[in-house]
Amino acid sequence: MPEQEIPFKIPLDISVDIRKILNVLQNGEITIKGEFVWGSNYTFLAEVSDNGNKLKSVYKPSRGERPLWDFPPSSLARRETAAYLVSEALGWQLVPPTVYRKNGPIGPGSLQLFIEHDPEVHYFNLSEADRQRLRPVVLFDLLINNADRKGSHLLFDNSHHLWLIDHGICFHEDDKLRTVIWDFVGEPIPEKLTADLCDFLHMLSSTTGLSRELHALLDPQEVKALLARADQLSSLNLFPQPELDQRSFPWPPI
Repeated sequence: MPEQEIPFKIPLDISVDIRKILNVLQNGEITIKGEFVWGSNYTFLAEVSDNGNKLKSVYKPSRGERPLWDFPPSSLARRETAAYLVSEALGWQLVPPTVYRKNGPIGPGSLQLFIEHDPEVHYFNLSEADRQRLRPVVLFDLLINNADRKGSHLLFDNSHHLWLIDHGICFHEDDKLRTVIWDFVGEPIPEKLTADLCDFLHMLSSTTGLSRELHALLDPQEVKALLARADQLSSLNLFPQPELDQRSFPWPPI
């Protein structure tokens, strides 16, 4: 991947400029700058420019997705976008701003803000203080039914904000959860997180807004299953343990 720096003319205060960032991602011109050579699917570093604003982004075209026996073809980019919508609806801001573009340079795909981070930092070498920040991550992965939460999917930006990436194989209607994060098994779920899940359940139960957006990205049965998981999680008191009759950890773990 080239070392060329792409200037940010939008400040990286994502909480303040989220609408501006989303607007650039959704409407800006996409220029591919390089390819990430790891992973199963084609993934590109891209510059997105709009009215003088430029952003680094991660472009995942649907046509570059490796076929999977248990997920519909050309659906992973939509799931990446759905994960962002769920994160925002919860108010947890775990997933970088992500949109689904129908007009990418290699066809439709997801476009996500690139997060500057130290690639040497991952789940397995986190400090104890940072591990204690992972409770919402556990619930998020349970909610979206994440089939591949590897240790390298946790990023810390320059402000030490925690971000999660790689959500292409989530939202399956059948139980597919595989994650390396089982730190809190049997511990009480914080009341604030339960309240957020209850609010999410209420939003998703509506026929407008969030539900409509997710139905545009996922199959109806997957949205129905998401609703059922939200209902179940909002009623839990303790963090669950791995299922003993299925593989609950991804491979490789990083």
